[in-house]
Amino acid sequence: MRKWGPLVAVCLGTFMLLLDVTIVIVALPDIAHSLNASLSQLQWVIDGYALMLAALLLGAGAAADVVGRRKVYVAGTALFAAASLACGLAPNAGALVAMRAVQGLGATAMFATTLSLLAATYQGRDRSVALGVWGAVSGGAAALGPILGGLLTQGLDWRWIFFVNLPVSVAAIVLTLRAVGESRGGPGARIDWAGTATFTVFAGATTYAVIRADAVGWGSTRTAATLALAVVALALFVLVERRSAQPMLDLALFRSGSFAGVMVGSVALNAAAFGFLPYTSIWLQTLLGLSPVRGGLVLVPLALTAFVAAALGGRLLHGAPYRLVIGLGLLLIGAGALAQSFLDAGSGWPALTAGLAVAGAGVGLVSPAIASAALASVPPRQAGTAGGAVNTLRQLGYALGVAVFGTLTASRMEHSLRGAGLADPRGAARALAGGGARELLARVPQAQRPALDRALHAAFASGLNTAGAVAGVLGLLAGAAVLLLVRGPAPAAAGAPGRSAGPGGDAALASGEKLHT
Repeated sequence: MRKWGPLVAVCLGTFMLLLDVTIVIVALPDIAHSLNASLSQLQWVIDGYALMLAALLLGAGAAADVVGRRKVYVAGTALFAAASLACGLAPNAGALVAMRAVQGLGATAMFATTLSLLAATYQGRDRSVALGVWGAVSGGAAALGPILGGLLTQGLDWRWIFFVNLPVSVAAIVLTLRAVGESRGGPGARIDWAGTATFTVFAGATTYAVIRADAVGWGSTRTAATLALAVVALALFVLVERRSAQPMLDLALFRSGSFAGVMVGSVALNAAAFGFLPYTSIWLQTLLGLSPVRGGLVLVPLALTAFVAAALGGRLLHGAPYRLVIGLGLLLIGAGALAQSFLDAGSGWPALTAGLAVAGAGVGLVSPAIASAALASVPPRQAGTAGGAVNTLRQLGYALGVAVFGTLTASRMEHSLRGAGLADPRGAARALAGGGARELLARVPQAQRPALDRALHAAFASGLNTAGAVAGVLGLLAGAAVLLLVRGPAPAAAGAPGRSAGPGGDAALASGEKLHT
């Protein structure tokens, strides 16, 4: 335990914070019913957490180098635990959304220090083992989220998806204080406050504009003003980073086609594979009547094939160029999303199985390789920036994917419901996407319910088809971009997926450079 205690402490926190990215998916219908949450609020329950990870990850890594990585990890875990308790006790949807953002802030402090702590603790072969275990835990957490969320929601209550974090957080803090030594970055390390602030405003304003656009209109003054704020914030971020002596993100890296291609793949990975799953889960439970557990089990093909592809892909594709591994994986994700876009009013959950399995195989190929490909595309001294950029853009892709696909799903539902005789098709579509099918049916006389029920099934299927089609095209385009842009050594030469399942890889850390995320 003296040797592997630090690994256990770091993996406990990593598993917990990544589990909370997806654990709420299956609980969304229960949350909507319990707290009378709207579609926008359900989107923010997911995106408030993911946005914090995306917007603050690079800045938190730099802060940990200055303050101390163990100190930041422990403080982040404590904040995560307190926010988890507040989420579980939330009296209304607004409070839940706010506490999810605070929970994301704690998770950011944890995630930004995990690999740095492992890199400072282990060397040589032990480091490869530690990174491999960390990588397996990272992949398993996101895949197990919907399943565990279904078990807790149905067996206890949706609030327990947050309460379960408390004992794990206590164990992680105690073990970290006992087994993990303190470490910091090199002399002169500083926090890029301006870069962190401008990137946070850009990410938050963009996501807010997309989520609210369906309710207030894309041509509304509010949407235009929010998008304008996002553009200004992005321009300021670029200006700040170009003039900074120690930028949070070295924009010169994007001059490399390989690095730019990997970043495109990073955004598309989580967006195309996971961005519309929350609405799939709502469809499974509120339209098909599945329990939370069965709704979570429907998603098992994605998790299972991801595990198998990750395990077998490293062996079967050992030595293959990164662009082929990642490009093929994204093409599979795109094909899997497209295969889920052929639903109709009579479709059941088996219609998703093949598409989920294909998309999962793509996730299993891309996830172990994409961060290592980013590291291989930059000089060793910039390994920390490259690894952090991958994780940041993956979370940003997920947050924007949830927002965009929610808007697309609701818009398509509105179009489909215009012929159903409803007084407010837009309101009905947003209520349906937010899990309010029962409430909509309860508003009409008994004799009209069968016809409305068929219309709701057709509308939701149409909405999911649109989201799946767009996600599929995104995956295919990203796969093509990676195949065209990414160049560089094969995994074996770079020492990444072939030698370590972790996103850093032993070779990337061998130079002794700091690795933020």
